[in-house]
Amino acid sequence: MKKLELHFEKTLQGDFKIKDLNLLLVFQVNCPGCFSYALPLFNELYHQFHKEDVSFLALSTAFEDYDKNTIAHTTHLVNDGALVGETKKMMLQQGIETLPYSLDFPIVMDKIEETLSDINVAIETICNINPSYALWPDFEKVAQQKRVAHYLRSLDKIALTFTLNQLRGTPSFVLFNNSYEIIAEWFGHITYKEIADKITSFN
Repeated sequence: MKKLELHFEKTLQGDFKIKDLNLLLVFQVNCPGCFSYALPLFNELYHQFHKEDVSFLALSTAFEDYDKNTIAHTTHLVNDGALVGETKKMMLQQGIETLPYSLDFPIVMDKIEETLSDINVAIETICNINPSYALWPDFEKVAQQKRVAHYLRSLDKIALTFTLNQLRGTPSFVLFNNSYEIIAEWFGHITYKEIADKITSFN
């Protein structure tokens, strides 16, 4: 079973403690869709399930717009409800200047590196996301390792959780157990019912 690589630089709010079942939301502060539906949805799920041995964690990341998707802007969001970039523009179009709802769950910042301290470990981690990788002949493995190395070196910055898990974008939701094994993951617009039903099926 695929395992979640969870890395974060700093806890900005709350205290995440891993439980039998855990739900992660990966978002960017410069992501209007994260704010129009994903964060409110996460709040709703948190209030429904956090007392039922389900732990929640929102992780702010950056795979683009590195001047906006920062720990400073995420801290201002958490402390003051401050908005930035396209998210701010979207909210202002609705006459809203600051975040119009509370964020009631633990929030952390993805660990972001200029260069990887151990690129070989990162290459192997990403390659092994493919469950068939271990069965490939050596020449195919080497070719894949070179492709991943080229990809990693092409990045301006590397957000470890986002990159090592090869998430498709934001918002992304990941449901995992206390061994960090991924039970389900979703990208983009997802309904409350789909996530809630999955959580309920494991409770």
